Amino acid sequence: MTVPHQDRLDVRDVADLAVPVRRPSPWQGQAPVVAVVAVGGGIGAAARYGASLLWPAQTGGFPWTTLWVNVVGCALIGVFMVLISDVWAAHRLVRPFFGTGVLGGFTTFSTYAVDIERLVAAGRPEAGLAYLAATLAAALAAVWLAVTAARRVLLWGRS
Repeated sequence: MTVPHQDRLDVRDVADLAVPVRRPSPWQGQAPVVAVVAVGGGIGAAARYGASLLWPAQTGGFPWTTLWVNVVGCALIGVFMVLISDVWAAHRLVRPFFGTGVLGGFTTFSTYAVDIERLVAAGRPEAGLAYLAATLAAALAAVWLAVTAARRVLLWGRS
């Protein structure tokens, strides 16, 4: 069986397939976002460093400062997300600046992981496991409580 008009293939039909489609770069227009994330990250990291200077962890001791930094950061992101989704018509750079930058720089998963390893290496695996579980539970609870409280305050303020 033959395809009708098979012998009439036009060169222009094939040539159109060879023309690359110009798509905008995913990085186009992202310089302001990258800049605010970098500035926010510097602020958040400096705040976390300040907390570690105010409340230094003892060698082999329980890393309370990192735990509380992560919990507070989770509570702040909960309140922040309610504010920018339910209250403000925020500028497009607010979320990357504060959410990704400031709070991303403030909270720390890598230090959390290193702290667990150090507790285990210091012969305190039970403390490492407790820290692992306590941070996860407290961080999740902080987000949930902060979102719930922020929404209730908003509803109370509107009534």
